[in-house]
Amino acid sequence: MRPEIAVLDIQGQFRVYTEFYRADAAEKTIIMVNGSLATTASFAQTVRNLHPQFNVVLYDQPYAGKSKPHNLHERPLTKEMEGQILLELIDHFNAEHIMSFSWGGAAALVALAHRPKRIEKAVISSFSPVINEHMHDYLTRGQQHLGAFDRFEVGNLINSTIGKHLPSLFKRFNYKHVSSLDLHEYAQMHHHINHVLDVSTHNQIKAAKRINVPVLFMNGEWDEYTAAPDARLFANHIRDCHFTTIKSAGHFLDMEHKAACLESQNALLSFLTPAPEPSRTRYRQAHTHHAFAI
Repeated sequence: MRPEIAVLDIQGQFRVYTEFYRADAAEKTIIMVNGSLATTASFAQTVRNLHPQFNVVLYDQPYAGKSKPHNLHERPLTKEMEGQILLELIDHFNAEHIMSFSWGGAAALVALAHRPKRIEKAVISSFSPVINEHMHDYLTRGQQHLGAFDRFEVGNLINSTIGKHLPSLFKRFNYKHVSSLDLHEYAQMHHHINHVLDVSTHNQIKAAKRINVPVLFMNGEWDEYTAAPDARLFANHIRDCHFTTIKSAGHFLDMEHKAACLESQNALLSFLTPAPEPSRTRYRQAHTHHAFAI
């Protein structure tokens, strides 16, 4: 399953690395939005859950992954800018669906608030409108370690908090990835955390109120940081909300164990795939004057 790779120009400001997993039989395309400090690699399992039922688009933010060499990194990006990039990619790939993970949900909400015409449904995973006590502690400690460019502490923080339910192999990958990022990526995340702690949830709620498509919020039962009960508060602001809680899973959902992976896949496909229309039994009059169903 090899993707079609392209580096796209976005409004003459950014160059964005993309992967397009085409499925010949698929009728719809879904575009995935990364969480903070993540790259296209973080969606490897989710791609397997969605392909070949859907065409799947992955991309790296201008400051991350394989987009990094193509951009200057002169200043941090805001979530509004990331939302605009997502809108451009929706148009380019003619996507009907969006799925975001973790803080990618902020950019997804910004894009959805613009009511892109093609989008039919969205899935927001591991995200909530509330900065609860656990998340506030995580962000405050992250703010300190990122500001000091302390690679050791940043890597350990993620694995001991939002990543604590990951298998040990994934924790090692996580640590290696996060502790080897460029300084501008730490500065980007530091900027984002400062914004989140300053603005609180006002902008997310404001964006949510403008959304006019069905949205599925998917959270892990054991996720203390973007807790399922907190996510349900979106029902007060989005007209057509759906919620699912993945059993015995933390923040990283389908990456944590096989049962969570299967439950996540079932939730995604049942939400995104239209239910088959009930078959209508038609009758015709036969020469013997009995009705036969065909």
